[in-house]
Amino acid sequence: MKAIIPAAGLGTRFLPVTRAVPKEMLPIGAKPALELIVDEAREAGADEIEIVISPGKELVRRYFEGAKGVSFAYQREQKGLGHAVLQAAEFVRDEKGPVLILLGDALVAGCNAAAEMVAVSRARGGASVIGCERVPREKTGRYGILEPVDGTMDGRCFKVETLVEKPRPEEAPSDIAVAGRYLLDPAVFRYLADQTAGVGGEIQLTDAIRRMLAERALYGCIYPGRRQDIGNPDGYFKALEAFRNA
Repeated sequence: MKAIIPAAGLGTRFLPVTRAVPKEMLPIGAKPALELIVDEAREAGADEIEIVISPGKELVRRYFEGAKGVSFAYQREQKGLGHAVLQAAEFVRDEKGPVLILLGDALVAGCNAAAEMVAVSRARGGASVIGCERVPREKTGRYGILEPVDGTMDGRCFKVETLVEKPRPEEAPSDIAVAGRYLLDPAVFRYLADQTAGVGGEIQLTDAIRRMLAERALYGCIYPGRRQDIGNPDGYFKALEAFRNA
């Protein structure tokens, strides 16, 4: 299995420290946060991992260069998450099974979210799965929000009817948000290749996944751990506490 870790963001919410150290390389205990995400991918079964970085984040490359099964791609323009993932298209060109995508600034404390999703996918014939969490209704405008198919909720998992990027609370189809982890059929790259800009003028991964729904089933899984957004100081301090207590 292959895994992609988008880590090309400029860390503007964590300035000025990110002028010197990429947010993904901030320490969580004795390891940089990004190494914990690489470990999560490997423990879920990924034997090849491509990290997508931007120019100026050579510290990431120097740290992992020589690590077994780790390669790099560059996002040279900041055009959104979908565009960052698209830079790994050559990496997954001949892949037949689903590909893990783990956001480089999202840590999950309390479980291996990627492994949870792999298990859900295998139980459903290799279907695509999105890792999810419930969020307050007033905060739906910060996330991709999923709409479950009526009657398909099975414990923490459900079949996805559609998904919407950053909807206003009154327009959100649910309170179930995308939470930094994806396991997607490689077909998504066909949609990313011609995906037009969406919310924020960026190429949204959510939009490409929604288009892919027309041909392939998609499931959501509310994983039992808790996502920590280390892209800002408050989230980083919460992650330190969460992993100290894990």
